Amino acid sequence: MRLRNIPEAKDIVENSPFVVQNPLAFRGNWTRLWKNNHPIHLEVGMGKGRFLMEMAQKHPENNYLGMELYDSVLLRAIQKRQAMDAPIENLYFLCMDARMLPEIFGEKEIRKIYLNFSDPWPKARHAKRRLTSRQFLQRYAQILTPDGTVEFKTDNLDLFTFSLTEVQEAGWRLLSHTYDLHGDEEMNLGNVMTEYEEKFSARGNPIYKLSAQL
Repeated sequence: MRLRNIPEAKDIVENSPFVVQNPLAFRGNWTRLWKNNHPIHLEVGMGKGRFLMEMAQKHPENNYLGMELYDSVLLRAIQKRQAMDAPIENLYFLCMDARMLPEIFGEKEIRKIYLNFSDPWPKARHAKRRLTSRQFLQRYAQILTPDGTVEFKTDNLDLFTFSLTEVQEAGWRLLSHTYDLHGDEEMNLGNVMTEYEEKFSARGNPIYKLSAQL
């Protein structure tokens, strides 16, 4: 799917109070952003933000960061947040490349990472670009707390199979996984759906999920 460029998006993102404009300044001390010591949860590739906004509202005991590479996509999340009646104090956005994660977060700063319906990068030569590749798992390992976890959801079976292999090859522990999230009572407990998840489920597509820990 071709991403539509929105000319005003860059300017809006760069001036939004919901977007952290100087993430490097917080490295090693992200708790300053919220002025508390709550666990930090990060969604990589947050898209239009529905999932993370709902999570932040449901779980005020956590702090949330949403990372999105494309300003035209992040613009939609900003607009959704502006339209909300009540402010969400425990959520901020980042507009940047996920390859920079170790540069903006210190060791043991992130409790949980969410990867929701990530780009499958189907060509073999692009495997290292997949957010569940061993290359990205290595980046996550540098910033997660000792009890930190990665949660991944997708409707792409090939990507899910690849991810299961990568998790184990990278030396991570597979905590749980399912080939039918919405039919798995235990793993579906408390599940918050993304826009893609709702759309794919309505078509009858099974949703795959795994949870992994170092």
